[in-house]
Formats: sequence, C-alpha cells, structure tokens
Amino acid sequence: MLTQDQTTLEISTTGQGLLEITDQVQSWIIQTGIKTGQVTIYCRHTSASLTIQENADPDVVLDLETFFARLVEENPSLYRHTAEGPDDMPAHIRAALTDVSLTIPVTNGRAVLGTWQGIYLFEHRHAPHHRQITLHLIGE
Repeated sequence: MLTQDQTTLEISTTGQGLLEITDQVQSWIIQTGIKTGQVTIYCRHTSASLTIQENADPDVVLDLETFFARLVEENPSLYRHTAEGPDDMPAHIRAALTDVSLTIPVTNGRAVLGTWQGIYLFEHRHAPHHRQITLHLIGE
C-alpha cells in the first residue's frame, strides 16, 4: 500500500561550505519503515542549496568551494542587491546555479546512492545559519 511521510531537518552550518547530510537523510528514511519509493529533499532557502557529490576524497569538496568562489565574485560593485552584505547576492547566484531540490529513489529502506556519493547542503553565506531541509518520502 502506497504511503508517505514528511519531516524537516534543522541543520546548523558553520558558514560557507559543503556539509554532508547523508546520514541524517538515511536515518530518517529508515525510521519511516518505507522500503521502496522516492525521497524528495528540498532546501527552504535562497542562499543555500543541495548537491550530490563524491564523499570519499575531501579535495572534491574543497575544489568545488574554490571553483564557486572564483565563478561568482563577492564584489559589491557588481550587484544592486547589497543590503545584506557582500556575500548575499553571490549566495543567491550560487544557489541558482545549483539545486534546491533533489529526488532520489529509495530501495530496501535506503536512498539509492553510488559508492562515492553523498548528499550535501551547500551553504553559500559566510556567517553560520540555521537551515531547514524538508524531506518527503512516498512509497511502500
């Protein structure tokens, strides 16, 4: 019988960077008892995003952070929206270039990820933030 469940993860960031949330997502899926289905992971913010990336080599995360810092400059002279600080508009742009929602199959009560894949919250602001990530699982 098809069923669904939903929750919100409260994630505290320490500032800009990628924070792996795979374990929190997998733990919640297991708690639902749903074995087969699909989980949607949604970031409820405009200055943070989600991504699936390699979680085996920490250099991947560092290279991604370095790349996005070069790609989207934190130069207030480039933007009109500067009221919330020099990192705010670049954070919005970085979030627009990445994902705010991920959909992942669930099999045997776990999100189906590749051997080296992890789910990450990508914080684009310098200051620590409390982020809300909504999870919705549908299946049986």
